[in-house]
Amino acid sequence: MLAVQPLSLYIHIPWCVQKCPYCDFNSHALKQDIDEPAYVRALLKDLDDDIERFKLNRPLHSIFIGGGTPSLFSAKAIGDILEGVGKRLTISADTEITLEANPGTVEADKFKGFAAAGVNRLSIGVQSFASDKLIKLGRIHDTNQAIRAAELAHQAGIRSFNLDLMHGLEQQSVTAAMDDLRQAINLNPQHLSWYQLTIEPNTAFYSKPPTLPEDEILWDIQEAGFELLASAGYQQYEISAFSKGEAFQSRHNLNYWQNGDYLGIGCGAHGKITDINGQTIHRTVKIKHPKGYLEPGRSALDHWHQVAEAERPFEYMMNRLRLFKPFSLSDYQQATGLGADSIDDALQQACGKGLLEARNNHFQVTPQGHRYLNDLLSLFL
Repeated sequence: MLAVQPLSLYIHIPWCVQKCPYCDFNSHALKQDIDEPAYVRALLKDLDDDIERFKLNRPLHSIFIGGGTPSLFSAKAIGDILEGVGKRLTISADTEITLEANPGTVEADKFKGFAAAGVNRLSIGVQSFASDKLIKLGRIHDTNQAIRAAELAHQAGIRSFNLDLMHGLEQQSVTAAMDDLRQAINLNPQHLSWYQLTIEPNTAFYSKPPTLPEDEILWDIQEAGFELLASAGYQQYEISAFSKGEAFQSRHNLNYWQNGDYLGIGCGAHGKITDINGQTIHRTVKIKHPKGYLEPGRSALDHWHQVAEAERPFEYMMNRLRLFKPFSLSDYQQATGLGADSIDDALQQACGKGLLEARNNHFQVTPQGHRYLNDLLSLFL
């Protein structure tokens, strides 16, 4: 049977200074001043509607303010959002509250203001420390601003911060990728998200693809990077996530990957809620464009549907198999409401192909399984 899941909250702020050519998120280039109070009101009305829709009174496990570029907002607006959330749902001292920041939109007082507003974790979108790569990625910051942002994060009085860093960039060599990664490590973040650039549909890069490294070089970059991160004390707990110990793992992302529940408010935000009374799983998507989202009297909900039982095994595995921690059949049953027999055949095939390893009713993705993750996931379709 479906069991109660931890509840997280995702808050989307869609505006950016400019749209990056690799970005397929719901983001909009800033063309005029943002009416922060109006958007705060819309977010809290959106939250009220979701709370009523799903009859929620659970405490919040985590909050993630993403975008777009949330650091474009003032510390006061972020504080108003969090204050409003706290009046509606319980935020404890243990609730992880992350805000995404762009190095080109921050200064010392702003980071400290976010911390005073209640933010206890920052995620800084560096992507690269190489000037030529930053230009090609369409980033608005330079190398010095990226380094300065990390230094300011250390001084801001928050619990921890993450640096986002890409590899496999246009014509990037193994040496250049490791130089980038060493620079990130030297800045001593408690968490690093280190992931390969992928070309997504509906992006500028998809229309005019950059020349990316050959597969052999990409594999060499990945192996060298994993070794470098491990030697620097970063533990890999997910395909692209590394932390200095379990205490600094991203609790919000872990809740996604472990198939927890989350409300999504803001333009284009997605949500997933488990109803244990009805034994159903619901997904919501909000209106994408700010103009429609901010329209007075209009519901923020774009669409809402129940997840069919036939879709649940793949959805569970698509998230859970990213992690390096084993999963149990009990975990699966509580997250999907399905019996173990719904995946028995797939598990046996995966183990037979060396993609999964069974240990005491737990299943661990093997190194081969992580390398051929799409092949592994296809078994659960």
